[in-house]
Parts: sequence; C-alpha cells; structure tokens
Amino acid sequence: MENNRRPESMARITTKELADAFIAEQVAEVRAQVGDKKVLLALSGGVDSSVVAALLVKAIGKQLICVHVNHGLMRKNESENVIEVFKNGLDANLIYIDATDRFLNLLAGVADPEKKRKIIGKEFIEVFADEARKLEGVSFLAQGTIYPDILESFKQAEGKQAVKSHHNVGGLPEDLAEKFELVEPLKLLYKDEVRVVGRALGLPAEMVDRQPFPGPGLGVRCTGAITRDRLHALREADAILREEFDKCGLAKKVWQFFVVVPDLKSVGVKDEGRYEGWPAIIRAVNTKDAMTATIEEIPYYVLHTITNRILTEVEGINRVLYDITPKPTGTIEWE
Repeated sequence: MENNRRPESMARITTKELADAFIAEQVAEVRAQVGDKKVLLALSGGVDSSVVAALLVKAIGKQLICVHVNHGLMRKNESENVIEVFKNGLDANLIYIDATDRFLNLLAGVADPEKKRKIIGKEFIEVFADEARKLEGVSFLAQGTIYPDILESFKQAEGKQAVKSHHNVGGLPEDLAEKFELVEPLKLLYKDEVRVVGRALGLPAEMVDRQPFPGPGLGVRCTGAITRDRLHALREADAILREEFDKCGLAKKVWQFFVVVPDLKSVGVKDEGRYEGWPAIIRAVNTKDAMTATIEEIPYYVLHTITNRILTEVEGINRVLYDITPKPTGTIEWE
C-alpha cells in the first residue's frame, strides 16, 4: 500500500515544463518495465485512458494495443473521434469493436438502473476479454488509474464506506487476470494534473477537457428500459446542448452538463395534431468534489435556442425541461 502513496515531496504538475519532466520520467519507467513485451489497454476515450494511451504510444509505440469498445451508449461521434485522434493522428495500434447490437439486445426490457449498470459492466469485460484472448504476446495491462482511485481503494480495504468501486485487473476472468502485470503511469496524479499532462502530450482540448462521463454511458441517461429510438433522441439532443454550450462559452464554466430522456411520454401538438413525445431534461451543475453540486444559471436566450433546436431537429421530443435540483437532495446523474 505504501508503494502507491504519493510522495509528499512530489510537486503538483501545473505547467508544461513539469508535465514534460513527468512524461520523460514515465516513458523511461514504462520502457524499463515493459521491455519488448506488448501492452493491452481498454481505450474508452475518457481523459484518463486517453492520456495513458498517448503516453504509452510515446514510450513503446506499436507495442501498445488499444481496444476501443463501442457499446452503443456513447455520445454522438465519440467513437469516431477516438479513431481519428489515436489511429489516424498518433498512428496507434487500435482495435475498434462495434458491439452496439450485443449490448442493446441484452438491455432490452431492463428498467432497473442497477441491473442496467451490471449488464453493461459485465458485458464490457466479456467483450474486452474475448478480444484479449485473440492476442498473442501480451504480458501487461495498462490502466488509467489515478490517485483518487487509489484513495478510494484504500477506504474499501480499511472497511470504510467508499464512494464507488474501481475497475482493475481483478475484474477480468481468472485466466486473463493471472497473465497480466499492471502498467499504471498516472496512478499518483490528480485529475487536473492528468489534464496538464494530456495537453503536453498534444491531445486535443475537447478530449483533455472532456467532462466526467459515466461508465455505462448514455445508458444511465436514457432512464427506464432503453429503446433504440429514445437512445437516438437522447444522443441528438445531448449533441445540441453541447454545441450550444460551446458557442456561448458555458462549456468552460460548467463542470458537467448533459440531457436525460426518461421513459415517459406526454401529449403535445405537432402539425396541428396530437403528438405524444418524450421530454428532454437538461442538467448543468458545478462542483468541486462531486459530493455536493450547485445549479448553473443558464441565460434565457441560450435555453430558448437549445429548446428551439431540440424540438425542431430531434424526432420524438416534444418538451424541454431544466432540472434545477442541487445535490443534495438530487444526485448529479439521474440513475
């Protein structure tokens, strides 16, 4: 446990110069640890896994094998962006798996949020494990573990209540878990430091500054039993929200913002007739530690623009609502 303690003498990484020094140190350590062996990484496109991938590409190039699993619950164009940045931009050794049908078929008719989370988590591991078994010569598993993850694990080990559990090699089937040694170059960094390192590695701002996104993806924002048409409506409405927040500068001021589309219909009017549709619920919160959260005041003209676009451009949505519930009593996500 002591080996994972952050040294008190370790400087906070706040500048490119400090980030460059950290990168050089980790490149040397990874090369010494890995040698000529191959490393496997589940690349979600989130900040932590993206920064680990970019760092390892710099350190060992094609020895790194990135596996990106599209579970069908990604935001609009996210998988395409991962391919563009890593395969086309960094020339990474990237395997892309479109498992949309596999996930959505398993989730059909499942309304309970915890059951949905378990199905998504379990199936992700199985898809990743299936791919890992096809590969030869892989001795290491890279992970985007960061220091807060380790602190949470300490709490669990000491019998304290943890906020959440974290994926690690133990989540893999036994035949794979035994063959991999972990590579965790970011394990002593906080999230803000990871972002500084990502910028120093040349990753695009939209990836480095990406806001928190739940592991089950849009699966927890398409509340109730997921259907393909409602999931599509959610994805399109969320893309409009993000586009308009970018335009007006709110994307840099708000910690997390997204759309929820619940399994609920109400009557509206369209083409001079009755029209049943879902509500698109906007959520925009600010927080320092995610334990409490306040609501961002969105200018009315921005809300009006977003509402107009969603109602005009997204099939199936007939109302737009703004959730102004702080945490507590509400949670940040709905499920």
